[in-house]
Amino acid sequence: MAAPPGGAASGYSTIIMMLLFGVVFYFLLIRPQSKRAKDHKNMLESLQKGDEVVTNGGILGKINKITDNFVVLNVAQGVEMKFQKHAISATLPKGTIKAVNE
Repeated sequence: MAAPPGGAASGYSTIIMMLLFGVVFYFLLIRPQSKRAKDHKNMLESLQKGDEVVTNGGILGKINKITDNFVVLNVAQGVEMKFQKHAISATLPKGTIKAVNE
């Protein structure tokens, strides 16, 4: 018996579909994740004393001290907590903590 015509084309279409799937996977999953990681790294490098930040756990605080791997946050009057730098999730506009406490 002879093979049905177009058998070779079926192999090429499978390869093309796999490549297309890989490209879509890259643009929808890998690229956005690496962009978020790069933005977070840049944010951590730009932290300064006096910045208002929020941690991954939702704790608001003002930075009192920064070392290579840790930050000390003033979370209430006379209350300081030490966090790893990567636990900082975002910086806040100046005056946010004061507005929240009112």
